[in-house]
Amino acid sequence: MSLYRTFRSLAALSNASTSRVLNLLAISRAHADNAGFAANPLFSSPALNSAIILKHRLRADEVDLMPVSRCISTKVIFPFEKDDLRAGGRSLLVGQNGYEELLREAGYYGERYDFEHDLKVLRLLDKVPSLDPFLLREHLRSNDICPDPHYFEISGFDQKRMFDYAMAEIRRLTDLAVAGSGRRAEATARIVAALLSTEVDEKLEPLRMTLQLKPEEFREGVFSWRGFIYYKWSMVDFWPDLLKVLQQLKTIVPLRSMDAEQRAYIAGVRESILAGASKGSADIRNVIKIYDTAYDTLIAGHDPRKFREFLLGAPALFPQIGEKIGALSHITSFWKYRFPDGAPRTVDCDELSAIFGDFSRSFTAEKSLAA
Repeated sequence: MSLYRTFRSLAALSNASTSRVLNLLAISRAHADNAGFAANPLFSSPALNSAIILKHRLRADEVDLMPVSRCISTKVIFPFEKDDLRAGGRSLLVGQNGYEELLREAGYYGERYDFEHDLKVLRLLDKVPSLDPFLLREHLRSNDICPDPHYFEISGFDQKRMFDYAMAEIRRLTDLAVAGSGRRAEATARIVAALLSTEVDEKLEPLRMTLQLKPEEFREGVFSWRGFIYYKWSMVDFWPDLLKVLQQLKTIVPLRSMDAEQRAYIAGVRESILAGASKGSADIRNVIKIYDTAYDTLIAGHDPRKFREFLLGAPALFPQIGEKIGALSHITSFWKYRFPDGAPRTVDCDELSAIFGDFSRSFTAEKSLAA
């Protein structure tokens, strides 16, 4: 098992939980006094249930650890000191050679914990292209894994980043219900804060009454609404970078000359990536359009029925939209990491083939998840 002693990197994850990071240590700390949370953990092993899991770009010295070639893996980090992440930790890659033995040792299983359950959950996490909470919950739930809802919170970091976007989305509703611009802004901010939080409290009770939902239905509906606001914001957030990356992907040429077979492979897989990105973007917008249409009936038509029906059925759409956004986000983030702005885009044929192959498999993996 490798040592994860990059102090700055690990310490920087102390409060993070994003589409690329699932910080079980921070989540477990935040809900340490919640009996319901403790009774329904994601993993059986306490050590694993307080680990940090992330989608990780494989370094050159890690590629040979994996039985198959890939650019991104799922890394599990077990901190040495839970109260001081600067001490680093031990890490493993899901699916690496000898991985099950490493996991047994790190999780202190013995006879006390359910190793097969934890192995199943990690394999499911490894299959999804991102760790966003909405995709994650539906992917796990479809495989009969239903841990406490607090595992699927939007991180405080992302809540802050998407707050203004959510304000614009919800303002259309509060403009109808509240008179006076000052009061509307205050009411909108209050609803957005409650909507982005995992806890559904009395601040949203007027909305529940408007939508005519039972309390349990309303909790599910709020989760759905939060998810679509999250996905709409995500598209706006990374769309300019995606367009820039796809333009660079069209024109990049390896350093040395290619033979006919290499040239054909590069050309073919490049077209496959561009076609996959185009279709994925269109599919995402089509799903978002379903939400927008339902929301418009609530705002313009003053009719809550269609929006209520949409919210109750919306979680079934999360895998479809989450996997596509995850695939596009992976292409964008890896390309920016490998070819930073201002640096020369130099790459040999073998590496470019590997990168393009990985990008192409992102869309293939998405299809296998949807099947």
